[in-house]
Amino acid sequence: MENNLEERKTKVKSVLVTLPEPEGEKSPYYDIAASLNLKIDFRSFIHVEGVPGKDIRKDKINMGDFSAVILTSRNAADHYFRVCEEMRFDVPADMKYFCLSESIALYLQKYIQYRKRKIFFGKQTAKDLAEVLKKHTSEKFLYPCSDVAAEATETALKTQGIDFTPAVLFKTVVSDLSDLANVFYDIIVFFSPSSVQSLYENFPGFKQNSTRIAAFGKTTQQAIIDKNLILDILAPTPEAPSMTMAIEQYIKSIK
Repeated sequence: MENNLEERKTKVKSVLVTLPEPEGEKSPYYDIAASLNLKIDFRSFIHVEGVPGKDIRKDKINMGDFSAVILTSRNAADHYFRVCEEMRFDVPADMKYFCLSESIALYLQKYIQYRKRKIFFGKQTAKDLAEVLKKHTSEKFLYPCSDVAAEATETALKTQGIDFTPAVLFKTVVSDLSDLANVFYDIIVFFSPSSVQSLYENFPGFKQNSTRIAAFGKTTQQAIIDKNLILDILAPTPEAPSMTMAIEQYIKSIK
């Protein structure tokens, strides 16, 4: 397999990143595009659609039953406040917010007065967040999530004995990629199993051929392997903690 990977190392001119285009002009992708003379396109293979508030009621989720909210993404925050508005639930000023990272915590300024609220956050992982939650075991936590909620997060919460209720407030939906049918890239970069699924739902007869595939994270890498595709570029690794670093190192290794 290792020899086969070396044989596949041919010149890279184009990269498709299966994410929305970064906001603003600063992005490590733009940096490597300029430094390595690459054409980098962005296209989200999946998108999020909100679950209507009336459907949440059918699941017998009563917002007033919870004293704290666990937020693991900006999407979770957006749809939590959307559903509260649809249900005409006034979020109390003493609601506690437990966020996976500081960046998600700061994002709450879009909806609340940040300095006047009780907001806690972990470093970046579900395990870190669970450690923070353990100090507040008297709370009843609502966990807004998607229909493909990260198993690692729920496992970490259950392991720590956290009293939480998952609520599917948004769903991950396959995007229409029909306009890419006759477009080919040297590298396609995946960040989630759902994006891999989207590839095959849009193009059931997809053949990898000389296209190199990059995947970030173990679950995404496993999804690639499960489809019998060749995984050429992996991240994170000790040598390449980010996807852009992995791509850059791969391209520079081509002789």
